[in-house]
Amino acid sequence: MKIVVTGGAGFIGANLCRELVRRGAHVIVLDDLSTSEQSNLDGLDVELRVKSVLDRQAVTDACRSADSVVHLAAVPSVPRSLLDPRRSHDVNVTGTLEVLQAARTSGAHVVVASSSSVYGSNPLLPKSEEMACLPMSPYASGKLAAESYALSFQHCFDLPCTVFRFFNVFGPLQRPAHAYAAVVPSFVWAALRREPLVVFGDGQQSRDFTFVESVVEVLADCVTRAVSCAHPVNLAFGTRTSLNELITKLSALLGRELDVVHRPARNGDVPHSQASSSALRGLFPSVRPVPLEASLCRTIEWMQRLVSSEPSRSTA
Repeated sequence: MKIVVTGGAGFIGANLCRELVRRGAHVIVLDDLSTSEQSNLDGLDVELRVKSVLDRQAVTDACRSADSVVHLAAVPSVPRSLLDPRRSHDVNVTGTLEVLQAARTSGAHVVVASSSSVYGSNPLLPKSEEMACLPMSPYASGKLAAESYALSFQHCFDLPCTVFRFFNVFGPLQRPAHAYAAVVPSFVWAALRREPLVVFGDGQQSRDFTFVESVVEVLADCVTRAVSCAHPVNLAFGTRTSLNELITKLSALLGRELDVVHRPARNGDVPHSQASSSALRGLFPSVRPVPLEASLCRTIEWMQRLVSSEPSRSTA
């Protein structure tokens, strides 16, 4: 199979590329490296094209004769979208449209990455795909627009497509040391460096944390079997862990109480998130999620190597 992975040098993309190569696929990565790391692809037999999804010709060329396109390229993070809504829209919405147009021309199956953030201020739990989406940020609005485009292309042009709503994916290759880092790598990084963990709000906000290996298993199976679905699919397994509970688990795994500092809650952050996983399990009945504690252990092990490589530092 020839599979195109946009954003393939990002942490989810690079983990997916590794699995696709293991399965014998010819993988083309399209990534402008603006929010990813080329080193994530070191040692992988993939074809990297350093281009933006806004480059129409580059997207068209990459998708030519492809069997599947996994569209992960995005400007991630809610806070980043608050600072630059236009950039978030251009890449996350217009970039998705470019990918869909190219896939339609080539006849490729498409997987589009959306986000649990589209549920926004809807208070109901767990989040089911049928409930109303009430986005609370430009990022969430852009993801909802992107998935709507994908599903409309499927309806109007018979483009085989699956849209996945990711829920707080974490794991190896997810970089922690930047202003928009996700909560798990931020916490683990701070803990290993014996720095305080920064919590925005009271820590009672909860998330359905999903290990990247589980996500990759679903994505790889989706492109291998060319699974399509007429509605978005939550890619998470129905767990719910508060940030305070996460800190307690990390403290137990590291064998010491972790220092915590609280800062005001951030604008646009969703208070609680938990997936209904019935649609996912119906489409991918064989997938088994990696338990949170085991996932955290493997993330810690990977990040310990990152910390130990810092000049004049050793692992905590």
